[in-house]
Amino acid sequence: MAFSHTINGTTYRFEDLKTLLARATPARSGDNLAGIAAASEIERAAACFALADLPMKHFLNEAVIPYESDDVTRLIVDAHDAEAFQAISHLTVGQFREWLLDSQRTSEALASVSRGLMPEMVAAVSKLMRNQDLILAASRIRVITRFRSTIGLPGTMAVRLQPNHPTDDPRGILASVIDGVLYGCGDAVIGINPASDSVGSAIRLLQLIDDFRQRFEAPIQSCVLTHVTNTIEAIRQGAPVDLVFQSIAGSEKANASFGVTLSLLREAQEAALELARGTIGSDCMYFETGQGSALSAEANLGVDQQTCEARAYAVARAYRPLLVNTVVGFIGPEYLFDSKQIIRAGLEDHFCGKLLGLPMGCDICYTNHTEADQDDMDTLLTLLGVAGVNFIMGVPGADDIMLNYQSTSFHDALYIRKVLGLKRAPEFEAWLEAMQIVDVRGNFTFSRTTFERLLPAATEVSL
Repeated sequence: MAFSHTINGTTYRFEDLKTLLARATPARSGDNLAGIAAASEIERAAACFALADLPMKHFLNEAVIPYESDDVTRLIVDAHDAEAFQAISHLTVGQFREWLLDSQRTSEALASVSRGLMPEMVAAVSKLMRNQDLILAASRIRVITRFRSTIGLPGTMAVRLQPNHPTDDPRGILASVIDGVLYGCGDAVIGINPASDSVGSAIRLLQLIDDFRQRFEAPIQSCVLTHVTNTIEAIRQGAPVDLVFQSIAGSEKANASFGVTLSLLREAQEAALELARGTIGSDCMYFETGQGSALSAEANLGVDQQTCEARAYAVARAYRPLLVNTVVGFIGPEYLFDSKQIIRAGLEDHFCGKLLGLPMGCDICYTNHTEADQDDMDTLLTLLGVAGVNFIMGVPGADDIMLNYQSTSFHDALYIRKVLGLKRAPEFEAWLEAMQIVDVRGNFTFSRTTFERLLPAATEVSL
């Protein structure tokens, strides 16, 4: 079905839904690279007008990637909750935007329609929203998950402690863990990107963090961000696996480039659930995404990168994840050229994921050849904090020396928690108090005794 809109006597035509969504997307380098972006701001405005008038019901009848050839589309269509959709089924995309921003709209009302929303619907409405709209709507949505700590409660923001090391040196990793814990980080997960992507290396790192957890009775969950097949094999070998990690994308072809299928993800989830290692919950999956991943694998199939990203969230929500985060600026300027595009993408991703019912975090990051710097990341960090992001990254010095990119630091987490009055996960907060790292008011109380208790964890580890 074709769409059109006329501006100043010129009629702009869009041959199908996929084209309309691409032309309505705010400018970004990835869509230019793919040859699907609007040719001018006037054409982009025309596409937005046409998109605003599109009935929400239309998405039920036209897929951006055919049902017959794509398992992500089949998952989206087959999982659609018609009853949840009923409350907004009479609206256009533009009216849905107004519905979301209505001051009377409660968190419960937003949650009630989540399962009735297809990712293309959510991507579409985000294209009509200003940054402040994305922040306001997302701030009303709470998605709470549990394993050993409770993540996403109102007034809280968790931190993934990311102690990567270029040689997987256990002392270096544990030194970063201790550093992060002393800054109150680690309540989301202690998650290591291994330098050596082998089963043996993953098992050693899992044991390293689990030994730390048991030694100090810490209410934390650990994860080694290795390929899902490695994690399945680690489980088979008896490794202490808490969370299963995998990068995912919004098309079957893109997921195949990661070496994963939907059935493989289900197998991994079931294997982790059988371990029953969670103490207060069983949300055991951790997914990472990022705009441009499908395009970089030549697997976007003509769909704009932001809509592809939203489709990845449909994959994630099928597996009840504890954590989902967009690694927003990691792929590079070919996909998000500068800080303006990174900031916009981060707010879009957070909003879309939350609206689809996901516990969204964000790796607020950039590569050194991007037109961005740490001041820009401060801006996005602040905006996402206001928007109610579930968690961010905590990297020593904000500089990941293994993955070679810039993220957010332990100090950045201190800043945003302080300025917005955000607490840590309650179980983690209680543990920090018991360890005399914070007092009863949550303020840091440096104790030499505490430091001396933690230090041997790094100095005594076997190499």
